[in-house]
Amino acid sequence: MTTLLVIAKQPVPGRVKTRLTPPFTPEEAATLAEAALADTLEAAAATPADRHVLVLDGAPGPWLPPGFEVVPQSGGGLDERLAVAFAACPGPALLIGMDTPQVTPELLAPALVFDSRDAWFGPAADGGFWALGLAEPDPALLLGVPMSVPETGEVQYERLRAAGLRTGLLPRLRDVDTGADAAAVAALAPAGRFATRYRELTADLRVAR
Repeated sequence: MTTLLVIAKQPVPGRVKTRLTPPFTPEEAATLAEAALADTLEAAAATPADRHVLVLDGAPGPWLPPGFEVVPQSGGGLDERLAVAFAACPGPALLIGMDTPQVTPELLAPALVFDSRDAWFGPAADGGFWALGLAEPDPALLLGVPMSVPETGEVQYERLRAAGLRTGLLPRLRDVDTGADAAAVAALAPAGRFATRYRELTADLRVAR
């Protein structure tokens, strides 16, 4: 049984996308986070898997599409929360975050196939990772990996290699963290909710000036 996990925070002002403030207000940054989450969940829902699970910090809202199980995030650091999410999967699993609204089913689907791979790894441009797939979810592969630092992705990838896992590489994607990231990602996926909201907000900023 394959599981596609999306780990996310409820888009609450002041709790999400804080590095987008400024140029955006906390409320505007939260609407960008909501749009990014909605795009991500839409892509995930369209990707074939036996289970679609949202691992959520907070409460679900109108942005949640049908077909998802919602489970609360555990406590602890991000490495612990990711490990617990994987540990709850009865078979192969792919985990992604909410920071890459440019993701598509075409990018995700290959990473749920483990015929010739034990793991899949999606590096992020900031040094982290946007996707991690495991044929046999093992929390030990994540516990102790330093998160949200420039070497996160390198350490996680080496953890897979050291375990002897045949690891496939996914395309490098850019997370939305800063205003420059938001502009670049909106340009990559101009038809999405995120890009639409970004254009609305930046048009408002130009008018305000």
